[in-house]
Amino acid sequence: MSDMSRIVKVEALPISYPEPTDHHRFRSVCLVRITGEDGHVGWGECCTYFPEATLAAAKLVEGMAALIIGANALHTEAIWLKLKEQSWWYGTGSGLASFAISGIDIALWDIKGKILGASVLDLLGGPVRDHLPAIASLHGTKASIDEMAEDIAIHTATGLHGAKVGFGKAGNARLGFDRARDIEFAEKVIAAMGPDKSLMVDLGVKNFWDIATAIDRARAFEELGVAWLEEPLGHDDPEGYRALRAATGIRIAYGEREWNTRGVLRILETGTVDVVGLDPGRVEGITGFRKAADLCALTRRQANAHNFSTAIVGAASQALSWSCPACNVLELQPVYGPAQRDLVDRPIWHKAGNVNLPDGCGLGIEVDEALVRAMRLDV
Repeated sequence: MSDMSRIVKVEALPISYPEPTDHHRFRSVCLVRITGEDGHVGWGECCTYFPEATLAAAKLVEGMAALIIGANALHTEAIWLKLKEQSWWYGTGSGLASFAISGIDIALWDIKGKILGASVLDLLGGPVRDHLPAIASLHGTKASIDEMAEDIAIHTATGLHGAKVGFGKAGNARLGFDRARDIEFAEKVIAAMGPDKSLMVDLGVKNFWDIATAIDRARAFEELGVAWLEEPLGHDDPEGYRALRAATGIRIAYGEREWNTRGVLRILETGTVDVVGLDPGRVEGITGFRKAADLCALTRRQANAHNFSTAIVGAASQALSWSCPACNVLELQPVYGPAQRDLVDRPIWHKAGNVNLPDGCGLGIEVDEALVRAMRLDV
């Protein structure tokens, strides 16, 4: 092993930042910084969102560092397997260990690309499509449906192919609680965006629909042409989803809260999911995402990156979505805050509604380390 590929340092960097697309709520994630013998640096992210999970993931990353220092940074699969083996007691099947493994694995792919002078996309085999459509991913937050419809239409007028809107979020939208209001919202958003745009509805954790309510909403949304309905029965209700699948033809999306390939396989085997959400900052990194997305391709299901975090997960989602046959669209936050706009030199974006190809070595981004220090989460 040459010195240039040897890992000499692994750091966990918990940060906190305001997220404009989430009603300016402060989010926190744990960034991972891996340094090689010759000075190359790789960046990753544990998509933890909450301070307690972020700090816990940071401790796990720090503990796992001893397994990685001295290893060959090019051996991403071997290190990934070693980390999974290490966490047998506290991470088998799910849990905080998956966050830690995710952040480390993304950073490893980044530094691997920099060492080899290749992009992560090239390391994954290159693009499997000529273009990658982008859609807006946002939350409904305003009291006025007309204002929300106008805002969404302004975003999609930039070329984005549609919008996925989260219900039951912070703010005054009160979506997901009243049937008439939900239908009015969908009708007005579809009309405002125009006939060539798609609307996806994502039910939030503050909403609770029983099976009958989910079936009723799904049928109404299907009639309006809603492209998919996400987590209408939460993240884990196979019997409920079977009933919903039997009662409606709308595409059903869930899976972003699965921790690993085994969890994704379990929901695929139920036959109740059409669009499988995958988060590279949660599902054991780029390595885990790719394995899960390959299962989606084999079972003729769509995989969809849950790209709703910092620009680091954004860059990983970009490379994965270009390279995975099961991915055919990528969500972008239409309003970037500091964790997307300022954190890196080249945030992922789109041109006329299509996601740009990655450019540069590794993830193709340079992280503003001064901003990372300014965003550090107090411990």
